[in-house]
Amino acid sequence: MGKDIFENYPTARSMMEKANDLLGYSITDIMFSGSEEELRQTQFTQPAIFLHSIAAASLLGRKNIAMTAGHSLGEYTALCFAGAVTFDDAIRLVAKRGELMQHAGEKHPGTMAAIIGMPDSALEDLLIEAGTEGIVQAANYNSPGQIVISGDIAAVRKAIALAPSKGSRMAKELIVSGAFHSPLMKPAETELAAALDLVEIRNAEIPVCMNAVASPVTNAGEIRTNLILQLTSSVLWTQSIQAMACSGITEFIEVGPQKVLQGLIKRIDKSVKTGGIDTAQELQQCL
Repeated sequence: MGKDIFENYPTARSMMEKANDLLGYSITDIMFSGSEEELRQTQFTQPAIFLHSIAAASLLGRKNIAMTAGHSLGEYTALCFAGAVTFDDAIRLVAKRGELMQHAGEKHPGTMAAIIGMPDSALEDLLIEAGTEGIVQAANYNSPGQIVISGDIAAVRKAIALAPSKGSRMAKELIVSGAFHSPLMKPAETELAAALDLVEIRNAEIPVCMNAVASPVTNAGEIRTNLILQLTSSVLWTQSIQAMACSGITEFIEVGPQKVLQGLIKRIDKSVKTGGIDTAQELQQCL
């Protein structure tokens, strides 16, 4: 995970080594040779993905970049790249966010599920019916016909059982350590707000289309508010990509591990061009 970028680009190596110092442990050891069990722990997953993504983005540079966005955790990469948060503060915030989310998941056990192929118009009825078993809400609007729900275990599992009757092609519980982007993350939201109070957030130099509002933001105060909201509110990814496309964005470059967002973006808007930077070879092709 990011190892070839570390080995081939001294700037990325310095950034990753600095992250080890700031975190007080070797996140690069976990990224390069850690076990799957370690990488699945959100307290490590989040700084690892952030570090891989921001290293690639920083090497790509800002030339011809008109706007940024990030899916959930990726919003921190987008904000750091846009100059709203320094690298030092961003890696500390991401680590704190991962720690708080993991603790919230342990304190209030919950789960998440992917609902595939169900008309978006049926979602409200599904959530109302499943909500008789507890908290459940849309966590991620990933693309048309692909929504992730989150909440109490009983409520999410009831939604999975009901989904086929609402037109879903597939409903599957996800392997997660908590009910992310739901009210069950409220304890993490409160503590993240306290952590953000200690960090300078500047006006973004490039607009960032933020998850909680699906619109481009540059104002520092709005950025702070939206970062806090993000933990318990839905990730409006479909709406964000649509808003960016409507503003004139015609090409999207995903930075970081794998190609998940490229697939989602093509399902949201087939007319736009997508690409990605995961490896040193892909980065070289973009430079």
